[in-house]
Amino acid sequence: MFTGIIEHQGRVAALRPEPWGARLEVDPCGWAHVPGDGDSVAVNGCCLTVVGSPGAGGTLRFDVVPQTLSLTTVGSLRAGDAVNLEHAATPATLLGGHLVQGHVDGMGEVLSVSTAGGEWRTRIAAPASVAPYLLERGSVAVDGVSLTLAAVGDGWFEVALIPATLAKTTLRDRGAGCRVNLEADHLAKMVAEQVRRAMAAAATRP
Repeated sequence: MFTGIIEHQGRVAALRPEPWGARLEVDPCGWAHVPGDGDSVAVNGCCLTVVGSPGAGGTLRFDVVPQTLSLTTVGSLRAGDAVNLEHAATPATLLGGHLVQGHVDGMGEVLSVSTAGGEWRTRIAAPASVAPYLLERGSVAVDGVSLTLAAVGDGWFEVALIPATLAKTTLRDRGAGCRVNLEADHLAKMVAEQVRRAMAAAATRP
């Protein structure tokens, strides 16, 4: 479990094909947190498991399965790419964002970026796996960043990015055409599923 408050930016050192999928290596770039073997780290919003102890220069290694490679942007990462990092929450973690599982629901594409009036707003196409759970002033995780939905339209949503978010995350570099990992609010998904089940049960009653 994570909070969507990015702690640091790392850089991809390598993404190599392996029989099980791929081995991702990330240079933590001086991140104060040093995860151990088996610890969970969110990399651009994807919950990945650290494999072994840090390598040379503190490099973090992750094994990535084909499903993750196909459903997230991890499969398109290249050496040198910046990535958002967050370690798993603990009972003492302040919940400054919202509950984020690190289970990406789908990839969205940045449609436009506007800086009119000094406000930075990013519009993102919402795939069918995410769109039903988007509500204005609700929450969404974009590349692991906890954000508030500023506007929601037919097949798209907008987020307003504050200077701190632009400075501390990779979202400043996400222009039109870029793909991003999206995770809908877990609570919204749970409520929607319970309503769906209740309606399905009601439809079967005589």
